[in-house]
Amino acid sequence: MKITRQIVADKIADYLHGKVSQAELVDWAERAMMDADFDETDTELLADIIGRLGLADVAEFGLRWQDCEEFLRRLGYRAKVIVSSESSDWGERDGR
Repeated sequence: MKITRQIVADKIADYLHGKVSQAELVDWAERAMMDADFDETDTELLADIIGRLGLADVAEFGLRWQDCEEFLRRLGYRAKVIVSSESSDWGERDGR
């Protein structure tokens, strides 16, 4: 499958939302680098970001919120944080 900006952004979003672990993200990135089937118009950008994601489990590199935010920006997306209560009626109690 051809790797596009959208696919990489979705993987980063899945990681930030806790849908995939760091280990799963690293595994995906390593496999994507081996396959190297990138959208031709964005090969350099995608290889750079995916290569960095593949190193997220190395202590010297890690993966911070700011890294993900920057990767998303370079891909043409914006990270947005929404904080909500675990209680489903939180907004109702506060008159929101």
